[in-house]
Amino acid sequence: MAESANIGIVGLGLMGTAMSRKLMEAGHRVRGFDIDQSRLDALAESGGTPTSSAAEAAEDAQFVIISLLYSHVVRESCLGDGGIAGVAREGLIVIDTSTSSPDESAQLGEDLRARNIGFLDASLSGSRNQVLEGKIVSVVGGEESDFEKAEPILATFARSIHHMGPNGAGARTKLVINLVLGLTRLALSEGLVLGMKSGLEMERLLDVLKDSAAYSKAMDQRGPRMIHADYDEPLSRIKQHHKDVRLMLEQGQKLGSPMLLSSVHQQVLQAAEHGGLADADTSAIIEVFRRMAGIPSR
Repeated sequence: MAESANIGIVGLGLMGTAMSRKLMEAGHRVRGFDIDQSRLDALAESGGTPTSSAAEAAEDAQFVIISLLYSHVVRESCLGDGGIAGVAREGLIVIDTSTSSPDESAQLGEDLRARNIGFLDASLSGSRNQVLEGKIVSVVGGEESDFEKAEPILATFARSIHHMGPNGAGARTKLVINLVLGLTRLALSEGLVLGMKSGLEMERLLDVLKDSAAYSKAMDQRGPRMIHADYDEPLSRIKQHHKDVRLMLEQGQKLGSPMLLSSVHQQVLQAAEHGGLADADTSAIIEVFRRMAGIPSR
């Protein structure tokens, strides 16, 4: 177990809130910032200290964990007015758990090191519940020395931690993971809707799929939600994954890697967002197929 540390958290959404709880359970002192007052109130109720800026969250912190939606917001939180760099103590390591642009993560790491601040792009693969259970996977890019110092902190909520290389490598790995995971959900949605149109009993069909060579973990988490149209209390949101797919397509274009299936996936996610599902759980992608098939929405 890591020694008790002062830890700042910037971004108290689904993942940030779950990480803060695990860190406090492990005896760490947590100061957090979010633009949503209700999230700050929830942090205070759980024993953390709410703050009014990223800089205030970082005061006297040995580590600052960032969990935000967009790379440019991560950068602003680090280097902008009221940002972390302005108050960083000697030896501070910033741990960005967001799904970020690999190129922007690499540049941010370079800019922070010029200010004697360590930086890790430490994306998380899994859901909020897996954070709370200590079963999430962390893929990390950054300098070996920073990784070794931060590993005990990450181990508070991660069951496995993989150092993938220099800054940007963690973010690149996360995009590959999310590409395969998202396309798995897409295929499951299409298959389940075919089963609905075929008149199959859906619980039985899902059981058979899970017992077959087609099995994936997506069937365990998202399968029941899909067949029961249960998209509330999201583990991850449609709009977040849509952002991730846009990052994947950018990387594919830059590197000359074919992204045929992800191009289709992006269009389906866009249809889901335009259909009012932006904040729904990612299992709601099946609604696009249901509507196209003429199956009534929930």
